[in-house]
Amino acid sequence: MPIEVGQKLPDVTFMTPTPDGPRPTTTAEVFGGKTVALFAVPGAFTPTCSARHLPGFKDKADELRAKGVDAIACTAVNDVFVMGAWAKSAEAEGIMMLADGNGDFADAIGLKFDGSRFGMGARSQRYSMIVRDGVVTHLNVEEGGEFRVSAADYMLGQL
Repeated sequence: MPIEVGQKLPDVTFMTPTPDGPRPTTTAEVFGGKTVALFAVPGAFTPTCSARHLPGFKDKADELRAKGVDAIACTAVNDVFVMGAWAKSAEAEGIMMLADGNGDFADAIGLKFDGSRFGMGARSQRYSMIVRDGVVTHLNVEEGGEFRVSAADYMLGQL
């Protein structure tokens, strides 16, 4: 069952790329005491994710911050090195990349899907959420293959 508005995010450890190498960070560190715009993609470097999803949040970062967002984070079931390379290639320095390499977070919030028929294995569904001090206040999960409600513009309309 997917996480719902009003629920607290589960305690999970992500890996984040840093100039000094991979660094573990917990859900509490990322979301505690802050308002965070989180978006999830099925995979770094995939077409919609690279052409529209990540660039949309990068382009709208100032507007999101002006509406009270303290941090913008992206998660995917990819390893930390892939997430770091993707951020670098997209020039997305202002977006925190949360590598969910084993899919623990996607599984814990009930938004994991099986992409095996596409040769991708277990992945995260495409979604966005607004999280205030670890609690989900808005959740926007895409229907299979769509890209609409998880976009930065859609989130801006919710703030």
